[in-house]
Amino acid sequence: MELVILVGLQGSGKSTFYARRFQESHLCVSLDVVRTRRREQAIVKAALEVGQRLVIDNTNPACEDRARYISWAKEARFRVLGYYFNSQLEPCLARNKLRAARKVVPEKGVLATYKRLELPALDEGFDQLYYVSQANNDFIVEDWSTEEEHRYHSSMCRIDDRMRPRR
Repeated sequence: MELVILVGLQGSGKSTFYARRFQESHLCVSLDVVRTRRREQAIVKAALEVGQRLVIDNTNPACEDRARYISWAKEARFRVLGYYFNSQLEPCLARNKLRAARKVVPEKGVLATYKRLELPALDEGFDQLYYVSQANNDFIVEDWSTEEEHRYHSSMCRIDDRMRPRR
C-alpha cells in the first residue's frame, strides 16, 4: 500500500495531476475539501487502517508539514511517495488566476506558501521522490536525482535564487 504526498505551490498543478494519474486508484485527501486538520487526520488514519491507497493533495511546503503523514504511513507500513511540483512563482500565480472564482487563492496566500517552500528529501522518510514539471498541457514526471539538480530547476521559485534550508 502507498501514501502519496504532493508538494508545491497553489497553481502548480497538484489537483489536476491527481485527477489524471491517481483518481481511479487512490483516495484524495485535501484540506480544500475536508476543511479541518481534525477531519483530515481522521480520514487519513481510517484509510491507512483499512489499507486504502491515498494521496495528500495539499501544498505541504515544509518538512514539518509532511512529517505527520509520513509518520502515520510508516506506522501503517505504507510506502511513502513524494511528488514535488515545479513551483516557479509567476506561472503558479497565472494558473491560480485561471481557476473558478471560488477556488482562486489570494495572492498573499500563494506568496506565504512560497516563502515556506522547502525541497523534499528522502531522509524525511520518503521511499521514492519524483520531480513534476509541465509542458504542452501535460505533466512530465522524472525520478528525483539529487537535491542540487532540483535546486537548480527550482531556483526561480525563490526570490533570492536559493531554496530555503531544511531544518
